[in-house]
Amino acid sequence: MVVYRLCDKIFLNKFKSKMSDSQQNNRQMFQGNWKCGKCGADITELPFQPDPEREGDLKCRDCHRAGISNRARGDRQMHQGNWQCSKCDGSITELPFEPRDTGNLMCRDCFRNSRQ
Repeated sequence: MVVYRLCDKIFLNKFKSKMSDSQQNNRQMFQGNWKCGKCGADITELPFQPDPEREGDLKCRDCHRAGISNRARGDRQMHQGNWQCSKCDGSITELPFEPRDTGNLMCRDCFRNSRQ
């Protein structure tokens, strides 16, 4: 059973209002017995099936929200490297993440074009 506080209901209602009716009805929730990797709180329902190897990284709603509000976009750690764009073969020298697989990296312009 998932218990929502009033602010959670308001957030969910705002989120649901941005989703189409078909998206709301088709959203699958996964039931389980997980623990928050930060505070140890029980997590019983998730909108995704967690990877068993990364279950220790799961966060409860409160810890997730706290992490989002504490994270400033300007404080993002950038990773330096020598990569190539998989679409245009352009040079990529800085990324906001450490790539695991370099075969599908895209430069900023190609990434933006792929999202349109």
